[in-house]
Amino acid sequence: MAEWKKRMRETVAPLVFLALTGYFVLNAIEGPHGLLAYAKDQKALAAARLQLTQVTGVRDRWETEVAALRTDHLDADSLDERARAMLNLVNPDDIVVMYPPGQKLF
Repeated sequence: MAEWKKRMRETVAPLVFLALTGYFVLNAIEGPHGLLAYAKDQKALAAARLQLTQVTGVRDRWETEVAALRTDHLDADSLDERARAMLNLVNPDDIVVMYPPGQKLF
């Protein structure tokens, strides 16, 4: 019986430390700040950067159009184009090309 108790004492401490090590390794891989979460965050960051690039392009296009309509630099063609689009009017000399509904022009 004494031998059995001695072996149990010798075995319990390594098993406890092994269990703790396993717990920390598991959290380092699958925890909320682990390697798998890091990979997921990197994918989300790449998608956000792509979206930022696309949105920046759209914003730059809008800034160019708005700059053409400012009072200090008024582009007559841009003003005419916007007025016709807003009023849904055309010049009798214009050629109108009809697109199917939902088709993007650009």
